[in-house]
Amino acid sequence: MAASTSKNVIFAALAGNTAIAVTKFGAALFTGSAAMMSEAIHSTVDTGNQIILLIGLKRAARPASETHPFGHGLQLYFYTFVVAVLIFGVGAVVSILHGVERIRSPEAIDNPWVNYIILGLSICFEGASWFVAFKAFNQERAGRPILHTIRSSKDPTVFTVLFEDTAALAGLVVAFVGVVASHLLNLPLLDGVASVIIGLILAVTAGFLAFESQSLLTGEAADPDTRHGIEAIAREEPGVDGLNDARTMHFGPNEILVALSLDFRNDLTAADVEDTVARLEHRLRAAFPQIGRIYVEAQSFASHAAVRQAVIAGGGAGALVSDVPVPPRQTP
Repeated sequence: MAASTSKNVIFAALAGNTAIAVTKFGAALFTGSAAMMSEAIHSTVDTGNQIILLIGLKRAARPASETHPFGHGLQLYFYTFVVAVLIFGVGAVVSILHGVERIRSPEAIDNPWVNYIILGLSICFEGASWFVAFKAFNQERAGRPILHTIRSSKDPTVFTVLFEDTAALAGLVVAFVGVVASHLLNLPLLDGVASVIIGLILAVTAGFLAFESQSLLTGEAADPDTRHGIEAIAREEPGVDGLNDARTMHFGPNEILVALSLDFRNDLTAADVEDTVARLEHRLRAAFPQIGRIYVEAQSFASHAAVRQAVIAGGGAGALVSDVPVPPRQTP
């Protein structure tokens, strides 16, 4: 997904959450509602998260340098992980603690109608932000199942904002129910229960985002279609007898590193091998524009198989569970 689309989604969420946070804090201080205070904290955390994502996008866009030869794309994944930590550490924990305190010492809500108005307006604002994020997410998933798209997405900014907004809408509904029940049933502790539930919603959201971002941060491969396409193009190249190994890694949403181990035909000269590699790189980049650097290792099948077996036997970091040598294709 284009960086401009990601920024538009983040800016929309930032504007909405800033306005919502200010109004929620005013309502919480005026009415004394624990659920409203939790929602105010939630919106404040979300506002900070959007700022952090914008910082991550800016830092990830910096060009490669001597100290970061593969660029700075991984920083976006790092800042997404920071967002998940903040959602849990600040939003979830503070909301739960605030709710528990209110359950232990329940207090009646003053002027609950203020909360009704603020929560109603917040649902409208948050819904608008959610719609922008969901529209961008729908463009990315292109009809694929939602969960599958989230798990396979290499751009965490859009689904992070989408999950934040989804959690925010769920929290607003819980807060509204809690305030209404507390008022109508004259049970102030229900306001505290709502605050605890909001905290749990945030904790689940933070856990999911942390899991997804750590997978990207620790070196996630390209999606299966891209990997299979790369392997197919390499095998089809006329000067290649066989594909020994193909490794990919995302250094950002639109930056893939490709490392290939190829068994070239024995009758090729050094110049022929160079021409074959150049032609192969051109075909790969034409088929997959997100490919950045391509490294090709010339290695016979027998040599590669011996090295691979030695790595597997030694439990080396380069070993894969699926590392089973495949013989090169037979020349008729």
